[in-house]
Amino acid sequence: MALEVREALRQIAFDENAKYSVVEMPPGPPVLKPVVAEVYGPDAETRHKLANDLTDIFKKSGSMTDIDNLMSDEYPVINFVVDSIKASHFGVDSRTIQSILAMSLQDFTVSSIRLNNALEESNIVLRVPLAKRSQLSYISQLPIPTKYGKTIPISQLGSFEYIKRDELIYHKDLFDVEYVMGEPIGALSAPIYAMMAVDDLLLEYKTHDGKVIQGKYIGMPENTNSPAFSWTGEWTVTYETFRDMGIAFMIALVAIYMLVVWQFGNFIIPAIIMAPIPLTLLGIIPGHFLLGAEFTATSMIGWIALAGIIVRNSILLIDFTVQEYAKGVPFFDAVINSCSSRTRPILITAFALVGGSSVILSDPIFQGMAISLLFGVLVSTVLTLIVIPLGTLAAGEESCRNIAISMGLIEDDGNADAKYNQTKIKDKPAANVNSKNAKQWVDAIIKKGASNKSDKVDSSSLMKREDST
Repeated sequence: MALEVREALRQIAFDENAKYSVVEMPPGPPVLKPVVAEVYGPDAETRHKLANDLTDIFKKSGSMTDIDNLMSDEYPVINFVVDSIKASHFGVDSRTIQSILAMSLQDFTVSSIRLNNALEESNIVLRVPLAKRSQLSYISQLPIPTKYGKTIPISQLGSFEYIKRDELIYHKDLFDVEYVMGEPIGALSAPIYAMMAVDDLLLEYKTHDGKVIQGKYIGMPENTNSPAFSWTGEWTVTYETFRDMGIAFMIALVAIYMLVVWQFGNFIIPAIIMAPIPLTLLGIIPGHFLLGAEFTATSMIGWIALAGIIVRNSILLIDFTVQEYAKGVPFFDAVINSCSSRTRPILITAFALVGGSSVILSDPIFQGMAISLLFGVLVSTVLTLIVIPLGTLAAGEESCRNIAISMGLIEDDGNADAKYNQTKIKDKPAANVNSKNAKQWVDAIIKKGASNKSDKVDSSSLMKREDST
């Protein structure tokens, strides 16, 4: 809407030789404009010159509109000087003159009235027509009451003088500063691209002391005693927001990894579980491109929230694989069973998130969050069902067995080798012992030692001897 209004007002302002600006309320912290240059210098003259030159460069760049600065043009101010001798002679107080001038030059509320049983009162306002109060000849004839009950023109009590209006002085962190502002336009409407375009043009610009300057993107210039400027506006808010949220995201990833390591007692599997998190960008970035939306702070919030959902789905697959493996299912079959059993609840969770995020898809502020959740969960869910099983198989059966042992699902003993399809090589095979014929078995061992003919016990002869008895 702001773009359409700005385009409609462009020709009107050009015909009337007027300045105009379409102001949008920012969704985040208030800023003067999306692109703001803070100009510093040793004195007002240096700052004004650099600010005016930057204003021209802003216009020359072609990447911004609504370009302006906060330096006021010089124009005279009319001031009424009271002649104290004449005022004393006529018995007129200076406060009386001041109040009458204020009443004549601006709206004056006399009283209020309630009309037709209205709930709110309406003010009775006196207002001198603009055609008369803008003419000094009419103001000079304002009647001023005296203590003698008569009125005299205000011109007999003093004179009107033209004086120079005091300039506005802006300060930031106790430094004098001037502001140059603009609104980025074009296909790349982010402030950073307009700022870079201005910096490119500044390579051919030199200050009065012959130096080439560039805008400082983070913080104030190091030396404010020479012409310099820094970039602020939405850029500063965006940088600080993404910096802080990026740090928070890294802390969240470390915390998730530590929790999963604590849960499974393994360092490889948690890395596999968190692998689909960066894969969500394969859905988030194309989603913003398809809908023509910008990656905003709410988009970042949606990405962080999506990381928890994806990790949950990965944990479900790994946990089910370990549970199946603990029941004696072969490792490969346990991985396949986890995918076939958990695909349906994972898809239901994804579709529920898609339905919930689609509600705020048209919201101008939270659209980025909706796009991140909607497109990110669709792509990452599909990739999770592929990456997690392949990663589990790549980690190997030993990792799955160690997780089962750390979770207390199986015991870490020698008998577990045969149970979980692992053959344990022994030095010598055990003899086949029949508990009912312990005596014959002992006799056979004694005879074996005596004869020293063979290292093995003839179990078949023992069985025949048992049958004969």
